[in-house]
Amino acid sequence: MAIRKAVAYLRTSSRANVGPDKDSDKRQLAAIHAYAKAAGFEIVETFYDAAVSGADRVDDRPGFAKMLERLLSNGARSILVESPDRFARDLMVQLAGHDMLKAKGITLIAASAPTFFVEDTPTAVLVRQVLGAVAQFEKATTVAKLAAARKRKRIATGVKVEGRKSHAEARPDVVKLAKALARKKPKGGKLSLRAIAAELAARGFLNERGRPFNPKSIAAMLAS
Repeated sequence: MAIRKAVAYLRTSSRANVGPDKDSDKRQLAAIHAYAKAAGFEIVETFYDAAVSGADRVDDRPGFAKMLERLLSNGARSILVESPDRFARDLMVQLAGHDMLKAKGITLIAASAPTFFVEDTPTAVLVRQVLGAVAQFEKATTVAKLAAARKRKRIATGVKVEGRKSHAEARPDVVKLAKALARKKPKGGKLSLRAIAAELAARGFLNERGRPFNPKSIAAMLAS
């Protein structure tokens, strides 16, 4: 069997499941390598989008963008993922991302369902759409249930429970600096939200995706 080159793509949605003591990336990589060995692929590089939602557009993900750049130079034309929802959980993102890769001549293969992205028969397309919609529905249902449970507990106890941490809770140093920058009085008035984000980035403070904070995030910091 001829050995074909491929890259591995991993994605984990929740920041709580990211870190050396977590197994999300290890589990995904193990499944990908097992499939690669059986199917005759050599994994030449691995790319990981940690704490990135499955509803985010693939071309907005730093790890995915870096992977596309490397695919032009490392000889691989196949991307292996653990399962279809590791690529994208949102149906429209999944379909749009898959079509974009096809247009570039790149094959996307899910280890748990190898023909999911490959077959283009009407039945296969319908199955992709249905399974993508089911995954999207299950994710939305889980999120809604957890949000409702947190709300009930918050009402009952008056204390915030779980949920995504605010900037003040997760990165108090960044919030403190943002507020200090906002209090500065440059010539012509106070710093804009974008200017504060740019200054934070210049000092090495970026969001979880490695990009400058957006104005809404800065506004939330200042209001905290």
